[in-house]
Amino acid sequence: MKEYRVAIVGATGLVGREFIRVLEQRNFPMASIQLFASARSAGKKLTVNNQEIEVRETTAESFEGVDITLFSAGAEVSHYFSPIAAKSGAVVIDNSSAFRMEPRVPLVIPEVNPEDIKWHQGIIANPNCSTIQMVVALNPLHRVNPIKRVVVDTYQAVSGTGSAAVAELTQQTKQVLNGQETIPHVYPHQIAFNVLPEIDVFLDNGYTKEEWKIVEETRKIMHADDMAISATCARVPVFTSHSEAVHIEFSSHIMPDEAESILAEAPGIKILDDTAISLYPQPWTAAGTDEVFVGRIRRDVSCSNGLVMWVVADNLRKGAALNAVQIAEEMIARDWVSPRGARK
Repeated sequence: MKEYRVAIVGATGLVGREFIRVLEQRNFPMASIQLFASARSAGKKLTVNNQEIEVRETTAESFEGVDITLFSAGAEVSHYFSPIAAKSGAVVIDNSSAFRMEPRVPLVIPEVNPEDIKWHQGIIANPNCSTIQMVVALNPLHRVNPIKRVVVDTYQAVSGTGSAAVAELTQQTKQVLNGQETIPHVYPHQIAFNVLPEIDVFLDNGYTKEEWKIVEETRKIMHADDMAISATCARVPVFTSHSEAVHIEFSSHIMPDEAESILAEAPGIKILDDTAISLYPQPWTAAGTDEVFVGRIRRDVSCSNGLVMWVVADNLRKGAALNAVQIAEEMIARDWVSPRGARK
């Protein structure tokens, strides 16, 4: 079996650590692994496959001899270092927003558009976490009955903002329960016991950047430029897993049981839908899992060709690290990437 020299940039962050767990759990064929982060995190040690590895500062020389580089260090770092890594010969899979809407950079969900990987020029973009789980659920239905319009409301966990947000929710929860005052630092308002309909910056059209990512990324991944999409994204006091209420208008009539049958056969999806016993996807139970969970599939009574469904997934795994590793696995399976020593 071919083995690959892997590097992770942003290794000490929440997604970076999830990269490590996913690579280990899926027995990714690694000849070696190097861990990189900012100068502030350099010198820390992380364990990979029972070996302690020191984290080093990311530099222009970090990618020599590397076959696959997984980035999760923010758009600014990716903008600077991803082209350097690609020029050195590594295939970059970037989890930031830096390249997602670049025409020459494929934006990939392996269950949806794996063929797009083939036309990469050294960099492949990982979609936004909320986009990934929604599109995994939409695409099997779209192939059978083309979707005309989507309205989605997201309820996003604080881990999507990073470790500082997780710490802030923990601290604020304790403070509120103890009757103490909270002072927000990560978010504009208290997040504990609260809901904030503000993720990323507000744009001139009244949407947030996060909401607009969902619109543009969905169209690019599904090759559906004319699909009408509207999103409202809210941050909720949940540590892990994003939830979404998805309202879909199809080209023709579709029944809930037909949609459930289609989704039950689709890769990466697990149906949890029995309201008689209150069975439906929940962020608490989705955390730490790989699937996109779908439930509460029902007719949209406001639209003759509409359905509504509830979609939940672990934002750190399928929404980030797992999807990136699956892209790498897809390249390997299709022989679209080779170890340095095997290249002609």
